[in-house]
Amino acid sequence: MILDKPITPPASEIQALFDRIAPVYDQMNDWLSLGQHRIWKRMAVKWSNAELGDTCLDLCCGSGDLALLLGRQVGATGQVFGVDFSSQQLAIAHQRCQAQYSPPPITWVEADALNLPFDDNHFDAATMGYGLRNVTDIPRCLQELHRVLKPGAFAAILDFHRPSNPAARAFQQWYLDNIVVPAAQQLGFTEEYAYLAPSLDRFPTGSEQIELARQAGFADATHYPISGGTMGVLVIAK
Repeated sequence: MILDKPITPPASEIQALFDRIAPVYDQMNDWLSLGQHRIWKRMAVKWSNAELGDTCLDLCCGSGDLALLLGRQVGATGQVFGVDFSSQQLAIAHQRCQAQYSPPPITWVEADALNLPFDDNHFDAATMGYGLRNVTDIPRCLQELHRVLKPGAFAAILDFHRPSNPAARAFQQWYLDNIVVPAAQQLGFTEEYAYLAPSLDRFPTGSEQIELARQAGFADATHYPISGGTMGVLVIAK
């Protein structure tokens, strides 16, 4: 279905990349999204249907934004597991959590999104922010997510997309070339952020994501394009 798109780099390369960019990851997310990623993450948590007392998963948690939001959502009686394969990202997430006035109940786990260390039917809800685009096997990732969710549970997957509208697509590429990459260059991360364009080119469209989710076993899947199609949230239910 997407054989004509660029080949995903090996997992070891992606892992090393996210370890390297960990110190500037939050700053670059602000620049990439014009600060809007905080709003989109709140939307994802809402669409995950996480409730007070739930046990939740934030997959590819990075520096912990979504996990922290989930922690506030589930409260002291709930539990959140923030999972990432980048030890450097997890270290920052842990520091951010401990710096909270009242740290939410979050357990940080270094693990592979394609081979999760959790039992079947374990989680009440899940989120994933900017991770699905970077895994080496999207169908396998969705299958693992399906496995660990309880029947009836929802997951909300937020990520950057290539917009279908030519004008929006041209603006996105101009913004990457003239704002994001030069900003990364100033921080010494030119090569690391040059990966963004090819990662967008190979990422399945919203309709393709819906089909992949259904093939993974999800009973329902809806894709919500936002910000002119430069961003999207895939909401899936087991």
